[in-house]
Amino acid sequence: MSAPHTPVERADFDQVIVPTFAPAAFIPVRGQGSRVWDQSGRELIDFTGGIAVNVLGHAHPALVAALTDQAGKLWHISNIFTNEPALRLAKKLTAATFADRAFFCNSGAEANEAAFKLARRYAHDTHGPEKSEIISAVNSFHGRTLFTVTVGGQPKYSDGFGPKIQGISHVPYNDLDALAATISDKTCAVVLEPIQGESGVLPAHQAYLEGARKLCDKHNALLIFDEVQTGMGRTGELFAYMNYGVTPDILTNAKSLGGGFPIGLMLATDEIAAHFSVGTHGTTYGGNPLACAVAEAVVDIVNTPEVLNGVKARHERFKRGLLEIGQRHGLFSQVRGMGMLIGCVLDDAWKGRAREIFDAAEREALMILQAGPDVIRLAPSLIIEEADIAEGLARFERAAAKLSQA
Repeated sequence: MSAPHTPVERADFDQVIVPTFAPAAFIPVRGQGSRVWDQSGRELIDFTGGIAVNVLGHAHPALVAALTDQAGKLWHISNIFTNEPALRLAKKLTAATFADRAFFCNSGAEANEAAFKLARRYAHDTHGPEKSEIISAVNSFHGRTLFTVTVGGQPKYSDGFGPKIQGISHVPYNDLDALAATISDKTCAVVLEPIQGESGVLPAHQAYLEGARKLCDKHNALLIFDEVQTGMGRTGELFAYMNYGVTPDILTNAKSLGGGFPIGLMLATDEIAAHFSVGTHGTTYGGNPLACAVAEAVVDIVNTPEVLNGVKARHERFKRGLLEIGQRHGLFSQVRGMGMLIGCVLDDAWKGRAREIFDAAEREALMILQAGPDVIRLAPSLIIEEADIAEGLARFERAAAKLSQA
């Protein structure tokens, strides 16, 4: 019999947790579908999806069953051995995408770390050590390791940690001329998010991704798509690149893949993956049976016409309701994004005040997100029920009304 839990409260966070985050004033303790309950028993509607992670909501029975079943069999075996869930998951992901090979890790940052290292190793082996430069976009976000945070185009996250990794440059997003002016035969990779997530839910233009693909081909550079946030059904296709018909050389994913259980993924072709030979890269926990069993259940559910078409329909429902609220109360007049990754761009009078809207929504028992100070971001479950959408939008309406009156 386990010992009783020690009572904890929100104030404990400020005493015992490293202060890298400033969490909300309440503590969620239970979730079911798109509803969450806090310590006091208050019910909230969840439009955050754990920041695009809880792809099937909270406590989805198929994921609970997959985890419970695997927990009774094998948790960890190390990479001295392989395991059945990892092999099944890899076969399903490669069968559904451009890729031939999968690499599993534990997070989006680790997936991008692997992608950037692989791109440099591939260029080193095939073209020589001079071909090592990486180009990414201004305001991009690719993770928090020293390599990935340097590739990310936001100095506020990368400054202050000593010398940065060299050979990385940043160009404005959706500016093909700027990319063309910067890429050269020393470029080993161009790294792009098909939709910039953290910096404001900004989708790439069709011509931009097509042009990036052509420039990479011209200069023998790899095109890497960071789909950590956009992948696994989030945009209404299994991966966002499928909306554009532009195929990358390497793709990364995490967040939604595990439905809440930590797992990261890098996909690549045979030709490129071969340059990660035995010993060149690794991970202790990556591809563990627990994570892969849950992720396999996620893929089986998400990669179906019913769910993917449902994501597109839900997007239209959200967009219509959000635009009505935004225009009625003068908060925002633009709603952008794809599928269940939605950004409400604040009007001039509300620029910089996304946190106020976040707080007002929480007071109405609605969980939402920010993407910078000027955009409200929503990333709910792909299968959120109509009743929860309607009630969540009604709560958002109340929050907006109170803010605009104040």
